[in-house]
Amino acid sequence: MGLKSIGDVSYFRLNNEINRPINGQIPLHKDKEALRAFFLENVKPYSKKFNSITEKITYLIEENYIESEFIQNYRPEFIEELSRYLHSLDFRFQSFMAAYKFYQQYALKTNDGEEYLESIEDRVLFNALYFANGDEELARDLAKEMIHQRYQPATPSFLNAGRSRRGELVSCFLIQVTDDMNSIGRSINSALQLSRIGGGVGISLSNLREAGAPIKGYAGAASGVVPVMKLFEDSFSYSNQLGQRQGAGVVYLDVFHPDIMQFLSTKKENADEKIRVKTLSLGLTIPNKFYELARQNEDMYLFSPYSIEKEYGVPFNYINITEKYDELVANPKITKTKINARELETEISKLQQESGYPYVINIDTANQSNPIDGRIVMSNLCSEILQVQTPSLINDQQEFLQMGTDISCNLGSTNVLNMMTSPDFGKSIRTMTRALTFVTDSSSIDAVPSIKNGNAQAHTFGLGAMGLHSYLAKRHIEYGSPESVEFTDIYFMLMNYWTLVESNNIARERGVTFHNFENSKYADGTYFDKYVTGRFTPQSDRVKELFEGHFIPQAEDWEALRQAVMKDGLYHQNRLAVAPNGSISYINDCSASIHPITQRIEERQEKKIGKIYYPANGLSTDTIPYYTSAYDMDMRKVIDVYAAATEHVDQGLSMTLFMRSEIPEGLYEWKTESKQTTRDLSILRNYAFNKGIKSIYYVRTYTDDGAEVGSNQCESCVI
Repeated sequence: MGLKSIGDVSYFRLNNEINRPINGQIPLHKDKEALRAFFLENVKPYSKKFNSITEKITYLIEENYIESEFIQNYRPEFIEELSRYLHSLDFRFQSFMAAYKFYQQYALKTNDGEEYLESIEDRVLFNALYFANGDEELARDLAKEMIHQRYQPATPSFLNAGRSRRGELVSCFLIQVTDDMNSIGRSINSALQLSRIGGGVGISLSNLREAGAPIKGYAGAASGVVPVMKLFEDSFSYSNQLGQRQGAGVVYLDVFHPDIMQFLSTKKENADEKIRVKTLSLGLTIPNKFYELARQNEDMYLFSPYSIEKEYGVPFNYINITEKYDELVANPKITKTKINARELETEISKLQQESGYPYVINIDTANQSNPIDGRIVMSNLCSEILQVQTPSLINDQQEFLQMGTDISCNLGSTNVLNMMTSPDFGKSIRTMTRALTFVTDSSSIDAVPSIKNGNAQAHTFGLGAMGLHSYLAKRHIEYGSPESVEFTDIYFMLMNYWTLVESNNIARERGVTFHNFENSKYADGTYFDKYVTGRFTPQSDRVKELFEGHFIPQAEDWEALRQAVMKDGLYHQNRLAVAPNGSISYINDCSASIHPITQRIEERQEKKIGKIYYPANGLSTDTIPYYTSAYDMDMRKVIDVYAAATEHVDQGLSMTLFMRSEIPEGLYEWKTESKQTTRDLSILRNYAFNKGIKSIYYVRTYTDDGAEVGSNQCESCVI
């Protein structure tokens, strides 16, 4: 008898009893009972026994479960010592969901699926040894950060580190298509390859000529972006890791592209099957000029990418529409069409109500705060990766005449709850930076040379955060209050400071900076102007109290860092990004990302198992008032929190808006009826734009019948 033949167990029943109030109270103790039962009935009986970690590792290597190379970097006695240390801490999952998710999705199992081969301590051990690459001190520090759940590597990294049969360590990818058949063909091949090895793929189609545009040497005209979207959708459907996961991709288009209305139509409920895209996500890049024209209720011109490239000699993505708008309108050589800006804004809101799409990238906002020389043109599947790219030039033999730079995402997350109890906040962040550096250094996507080239030049990663709402609720602070916004501001300032410190240390050690560092705002020191004023320090008594005992850099500390960076540079082009969280936030027993929770007792449908209930971490009689559901919250509070973090994040933050189809009375002062309207979404998008938000991920709507429109279906890119 093994895992596959487990029959009568009590843990699912006990967990489900959480949802049955006793005398009007939530029986939270039932979850603890389910957790105990899970270990007694599932984990302990079906964990393969070994006499020592050395014996276990020998078995795992001989049976081809883990690689031998990273193990051979260490003395056997060191591995024994580190394993003993991890077990001595007596780690305990805090909820049934946390333990269940770990053992179902992350723990290594025998080939027949009948026994567990890893505990949480083993998975942490292998991660620490793998990412430290032979450095015993770093391995010890990393193990401490992970077992205390201050640091959580992204799912691909945490799951695959050290395994013999594994996918990539990176989370997702971004590729840009240019306006020629060679680039389209190469990009489809790239999408197939990237979907095969894991992770979601973002694709920018803004450079492609519009439907009806001329094709040199042919009597016919171009078909536009929609047929290319269909080709990508079919590619992802085919390249699905042998059916283990659905291929996932998002296509981005600029709102000033002439095919914008057809692009949006592909996701409408009543779309013709010839153009409808079912599994592909949609995203928009929106320049500031669109908000101006919509606000003034003016017409807007849509500009031909073909004529722009012909006139300016650069792809559409590399023209600043806001800056050049009047010039483009006046230029008779630029083919253009006209629509009403506010009507387009309403169409965007309608589609977000129907499907949760499109994602929104405020592309000028992203570029205005970008310290790197170059242009950000798109984002990824979860809208938090914002890095500069350069286009490729490909000949008829599908060879690169000019190698561009595309992007791979190397992600990890801090756990706010546990970081705030770190004995050394700075050391924790510096240790995480070293782990993520190993991921970017060891990543080599040979099948897609532009991705490999971009990663080799930039050495980027994205460190984020989870558990913000959990932390605030436990401290009796309302999410979205001035104190919560100030706390978020200081927390992300500290993450920014310490990742900069360590990136500078690595650049100094190796004598290497990221490509084109000399033309960045880091090199000339201007990036640090706002920090050397000393204004990013706790102001309120409450926030001062929360950060008591933690080092807060003052103006002179930032000035010293500025001088060090100007002298020795930075190794990493980008360092921070806040991704959404999937199952990994359950394992960490905290709220996902920096969003508010959606339910105090979350109900999850687990495939064949049925429903599993997850009580919010720290939920109790005295924290219940601070655990307001996102669906019952003014979204401007969420935007305010994200805006505070955005101030310090060099990339983006995956921000979802949570709405009810029937909006509670009094939530928004402009509401005269309860039904959600397109106006509500337009107001919130404009509020986010004015607060400096770079991107909006899904708009999730909770309907009267308990369904969710626009809920995230893809976990290929999340932390």
